Amino acid sequence: MTKTQRHPAGKSRSLASIVVLSIALLALAACETTGMGRFSSSGEGRAARLAQNGQHADAARTYHGLAVTAIGIEKDRLSLLAIEQWLDAGAVARARAEFGSVARPTSAELLPIWNTNFAALALYKGDADDALAVLEPMSREPLSKRDRLRAEALRADAWVQKQDPARAIELMTQRENWLNSRRSIEKNRARLWQGLLLSDPLVLREAAEISLNPVTRGWLSLGSLATTTGQQGIGWNNGVVRWREDNRNHPANTVLANMPLRDELILDYPRHIALLLPLTGSSAAAGRAVQNGFMGAYFATAAGLDVTREASQEVAQTVRIYDVNSEGGASAAYATAVEDGAEFVVGPLMKNSVTELANDILVPVPVLTLNYLPEDTLPPPGLFQFALAPEDEAASAAVRAFGDGYMRAVALVPNNDWGRRVLQSFRTEFEGLGGTLLDHRNYTPDNKDFSNEIENLMGLTGSVRRYQRMRANVGTNLQFDPRRRQDAEFIFLAAAAGPGRLLKSQLKFHYSGDLPAYSTSSVNSLDGRSNSDLNGIMFADTPWLIDPQPWIQYLPETFAKYWPEQRRLGRLHAMGYDAYNLIASLFAARRGEMAELDGATGTLFLDHNGRVHRRLAWAQFQNGRVVALPAIEDIGGPIREISNDGQPVMPDAADPSAWHSELQEL
Repeated sequence: MTKTQRHPAGKSRSLASIVVLSIALLALAACETTGMGRFSSSGEGRAARLAQNGQHADAARTYHGLAVTAIGIEKDRLSLLAIEQWLDAGAVARARAEFGSVARPTSAELLPIWNTNFAALALYKGDADDALAVLEPMSREPLSKRDRLRAEALRADAWVQKQDPARAIELMTQRENWLNSRRSIEKNRARLWQGLLLSDPLVLREAAEISLNPVTRGWLSLGSLATTTGQQGIGWNNGVVRWREDNRNHPANTVLANMPLRDELILDYPRHIALLLPLTGSSAAAGRAVQNGFMGAYFATAAGLDVTREASQEVAQTVRIYDVNSEGGASAAYATAVEDGAEFVVGPLMKNSVTELANDILVPVPVLTLNYLPEDTLPPPGLFQFALAPEDEAASAAVRAFGDGYMRAVALVPNNDWGRRVLQSFRTEFEGLGGTLLDHRNYTPDNKDFSNEIENLMGLTGSVRRYQRMRANVGTNLQFDPRRRQDAEFIFLAAAAGPGRLLKSQLKFHYSGDLPAYSTSSVNSLDGRSNSDLNGIMFADTPWLIDPQPWIQYLPETFAKYWPEQRRLGRLHAMGYDAYNLIASLFAARRGEMAELDGATGTLFLDHNGRVHRRLAWAQFQNGRVVALPAIEDIGGPIREISNDGQPVMPDAADPSAWHSELQEL
């Protein structure tokens, strides 16, 4: 049976990060803060050993069992130890419930652990000030080593939450003085590193610029490098090389030693890049949006590129941009770029240009096209393909729904080539996982009334016929509410925002509004309208738009500010950003497989045919807004619709597609 949990999607990203941080850091520090220096029984000794081995939930249950039979102060002591272990296990709700039953002790022995449990629960809620209100006085009091270690670690966590990473570094550096084993010191540094990774990149950078302490400055600069690059790509690899040269004896080197940095990839990137895009003609808007994203990634990474010296000449990376239309076509633009010395080519963008390039040339210089070739076209060696393919989004919907515990689906898709492609992709992925697509119906997007399609798909037609036969047999009117089919657990609803608004409203009217609905990014139109009519629909989309990673979180807003006319082309900004970052990975993949890339358009991976695919981020329309959903592994259990409430939709409410019609297939 699938475990159902309350969905936490309504929390802000910052609060979600706080929870993740608290879980990770408490677990990292648990081994140094286990037990209270004495065991009242063999059972307590077993609990302490379980905690020492990282089996915190088992330790909590053992302490709890001992507390049940204890009385007085001993009962409180064992209960507080159980709560501490629930916190280390990440079972916050259980810890909070049990903590409410233990009064604030007056005993000097129990008060420190009560205080640290209180502080940890406050940090889980994002209340760093409440945590510090009890932790700061503890820093000036005599404490046992065990209580000192836990209190100082939680103080550091609180200052991370308060966006003062320099203070957290000072506290964790001081904490090492109370540790006496190499393993404990390494865990202390790993805990500090986790805090820095969840810090604001700009805060880290600014703090590094003003810090006078070389150890603190080293932590801050490395944390800034990690959070601005996502610990991937040439900016990260080459930045680490330079950081190590400047910080040879820094304690953070023990953290880097445990990272999968591949020395053979460092400094291995093309110095001369060509970007082929349509910058004139009907597709110029799309080309300029990709160009802006691409150059944004280039300038963000350029500062981290290592500059080598060859014959006293500095060699950096350069980008030359070619207008495919002005050059006389994709093949001509590629030939010119190669003649100009390009070592890697990105583009073209439009599907017909990609086909032209693949048919006309062998590929002497590797190329990453920004669209897919037709399925029946064999790509030449050295040609990689990257696209914002709706098939990836449909497959992602299948994976998400299956991971949420649903096994039986129905689907509504448009009666066009796009609809057939996404349906096939969804079906293939979902049935490959073990699910069943029970039925589907095609609808015409330009229509306003989808009653027939919905009634047939949801089995309402049969319900009405059964009622009519019964009424004829009885000879009088009967109270009747149609009953939809009960075997379907969710609906795959492939639609643009306009038809999606109508379909969602009409599904509710036809007694099917309770079915969870999964969709693709097409339902998220970016048109500035309220999305109340879409409330409850979950959809796959690019992280850039719905849940930017820390290293790009400022970019969508910045791009929207400087290129407001491209507001609805944000996905192409993200595509350009990823296209640049893919270059180093694909350039290195000449000698093997490409490592997965955590990109602005999704998690990117390469298949055996040279196609780059995406695993998408997920969001849901709630109260008319787009709210990011946690990853499946962060929640467990089915996602329930949070709200079906919306505004009535009039027949003329359909709006234009999220993409200009000539750009839908690029």
